[in-house]
Amino acid sequence: MKPLVVVVLALAGLSGLVWLGLSIKPAPFPHFSGASVDRGTVPLPSGLPAPVERFFRAVYGDQVPLIETAVFSGRATMRPFLNVPVPARFVFVHNAGHDYRHYFEATFFGLPLMKVNEGYLDGESFFDGPMGSYRDDPSTNQAANLALWAEGAMFPAILVTDPRVRWAPVDDETALLYVPFEESEDTFVVRFSPQSGLIDTMEAMRYRDPGEGKAKILWITRNETGPTMPDTMVSAVGSATWLDQGRPWATFTVEDAVYNVDVSEYISQRGY
Repeated sequence: MKPLVVVVLALAGLSGLVWLGLSIKPAPFPHFSGASVDRGTVPLPSGLPAPVERFFRAVYGDQVPLIETAVFSGRATMRPFLNVPVPARFVFVHNAGHDYRHYFEATFFGLPLMKVNEGYLDGESFFDGPMGSYRDDPSTNQAANLALWAEGAMFPAILVTDPRVRWAPVDDETALLYVPFEESEDTFVVRFSPQSGLIDTMEAMRYRDPGEGKAKILWITRNETGPTMPDTMVSAVGSATWLDQGRPWATFTVEDAVYNVDVSEYISQRGY
């Protein structure tokens, strides 16, 4: 057999092996154990912009639940390098409106290939992964705070029950969402679906990388589905896109959700 043929066959076999390994989804993380506490409800505030009020009435009605913590887990497709889609599993832990932690495992043949632990605790961002580590970087603090509130749209009660959050009208399908950041505020442009009334996208100018001298990039999160989870969850599938990349760097499918559980220890851990 000619050497060129051998090389071609070897490359074809390797490509097939990689394709197979990346086509196998990992098993989901175990259900988060902990007793959920009903914190009750409060009336939907008055004076909201029209599309915002329609959204909350469609999701909750006249009474909005009080949510202090949330834990979401499921599986994802991520593009950590070379724009190659890689299967992953994830856990998002929220101390609503204050702190969060993400734990990801990108997988190959369903086995962990890359682990990332990141979050935002007490106003300071952190990241630990194969690409390096950082703590309390001003740029990523801003980015992490935006992630905190963008993910709040999965349990959107926090966007009207937290007194630090405010809305401003734009038009019948758009509103501005102002969220606290350090001693000031940051802003989302929130677009609502004219068909369902649910949040379609949230857009903000966000830093992508740590370090000084970086420019903010338009960051867009999209709700890919309507209500498919029980209780207080709004969207079970969502994606995140940097405008200059033109396609989602990650698409998340939430398969398990728990609310108002004690996350005080788990939110600062390094693994599941």
